[in-house]
Amino acid sequence: MTGEAWRLLRAANLSVGGLFAVLFVGLIGALLGTAFYGGLWWTVRRAAVARRPARWFLGSLLVRMSIALLGIYAVGRHSGARMLICLLGFMLARPLVLLLERELGRQGAVRCAAGH
Repeated sequence: MTGEAWRLLRAANLSVGGLFAVLFVGLIGALLGTAFYGGLWWTVRRAAVARRPARWFLGSLLVRMSIALLGIYAVGRHSGARMLICLLGFMLARPLVLLLERELGRQGAVRCAAGH
């Protein structure tokens, strides 16, 4: 670590172990967000061709919300700071899922154009 990074850690009264804990909680939040938004993307694709799309959306909403809320609560361990960090990771997952969806869409379009 550089001298500036150490000074920032000391100013925030955060040890290296504490920094890793913060990063770990943020990563768990990002994984929960990826599961939530990825599940939404999957649901939209499935519901578009389903006979009863409302059931897909309702069932998916209940499962996705349950996983996200239980995960954030479990990671937060009754700590407001941990919950906020987890939520930040959760929110940062949305642009990542959108980027992945666009890339997968482009690859699918290229395969269709190539006749694969």
